[in-house]
Amino acid sequence: SWHQAQVSHAFRVDQDQVLQFISRLPFQLTVAQNQAIKDILTDLSAPQPMNRLLQGDVGSGKTVVAAIAIYIAHLNGFQSIFMAPTEILANQHFNTLNSLFKPLGIEIGLITGHCKLKIENWKIVVGTHALLHRQLNAPNLGLVIIDEQHRFGVEQRAALLNQPTPPHLLTMTA
Repeated sequence: SWHQAQVSHAFRVDQDQVLQFISRLPFQLTVAQNQAIKDILTDLSAPQPMNRLLQGDVGSGKTVVAAIAIYIAHLNGFQSIFMAPTEILANQHFNTLNSLFKPLGIEIGLITGHCKLKIENWKIVVGTHALLHRQLNAPNLGLVIIDEQHRFGVEQRAALLNQPTPPHLLTMTA
């Protein structure tokens, strides 16, 4: 049924901007990361919402792959939400993404049990389960990323996707 849902926001992928973003990274991407990025960019440009699982060992670079998907959503004018199961992990992702996006003038919000901001104020929001207790009816939500997806229930994951226009979904696991 997920693939039956049509999205009104198939993302346009600007290869030059993606390559510029990648060239700013302080390391080279692996062959597996490049393949995952290629697959994700193909999914994001399709008329159906992406529903992709990104699997890799801890430290294998899943977050940077997710960051490129977030960048595409941003370039297309859409908001991204990145949910992690713990405050520690949410803070780690926030710091990593902030280091990648702040030089580009893209600010990121953090929402946890201790850090409560308005979701609408940010193009990129990183958070914990606290995101589920917010009004997420955001017509501008284009991408949802869930790290350690096995730590969230089906209904919790579905709560983020229950939008007027289904966003793209990237789930990550080790």
